[in-house]
Amino acid sequence: MADTPPPALIEVRVRELAQLFNSLDPSPFHERDLDDDAEAHIVGWARELPDAPALRIVVHLPPAEAEKARQRGLAAASANHFARRAAEEERNLRDLFWVGRRYLMVGAPLLIACLFASQLTRSTLGQGPVAQIIQESLIIVGWVANWKPIETFLYDWWPVRRRRDLFRRLQSADVVIEES
Repeated sequence: MADTPPPALIEVRVRELAQLFNSLDPSPFHERDLDDDAEAHIVGWARELPDAPALRIVVHLPPAEAEKARQRGLAAASANHFARRAAEEERNLRDLFWVGRRYLMVGAPLLIACLFASQLTRSTLGQGPVAQIIQESLIIVGWVANWKPIETFLYDWWPVRRRRDLFRRLQSADVVIEES
């Protein structure tokens, strides 16, 4: 039986619990958003880690603040924050594919029309240089109209999925509060 590797560590050192959360967010503690700088630190560190099966976020706080973090449920607040961020990226991914399908609904018929017009140009104008320029131009326009849907379905979704998966990993991270 193989041993499971230890979780990858993300360490955060703060003087006050309030430094971790957005001070303008009026939500109850367990539903509050992380401060932008705190989130950027945690997410940046997580991106640098290998794709370990588990993550552990170690928050170093002074003893009084550490006790406050335990009482208020820092682990649940962190999990809730990253769950919301993962859900947001999931919506972004769905929106991206929805937009990609719309692009395709415009691009594909335009490509068909351009290919048809290109063939019609050949039969109408013959094989002369003007006819050839028009034919090639129509084919180019048809393919350029499909550039965005091709880009969307081949490349654009990967970074969104990667962020969603990272937030899911952070959502399930074990949060440990250490007194420092």
